[in-house]
Amino acid sequence: MGYTWQYYDLVLAGIFGSLAAGVLVGQFTAVQPTTAIVGFSFVAAAVMGHGLFVNGPVDQPTDLTDEVDALN
Repeated sequence: MGYTWQYYDLVLAGIFGSLAAGVLVGQFTAVQPTTAIVGFSFVAAAVMGHGLFVNGPVDQPTDLTDEVDALN
């Protein structure tokens, strides 16, 4: 049985892809590298925001109040 892609795998790929695109745009176009990387980092931040707040890693908001036994 092979590996199945999960949502958070795609989030990580989206973050990497957007930052890599910023580097490539900065290197191979007339856009300044710092401008391209900063611009594409906003895309990465949007992907992270979606992964954290729109489709968060909890099932219910009440899951956020559960204590973590491993840290006690």
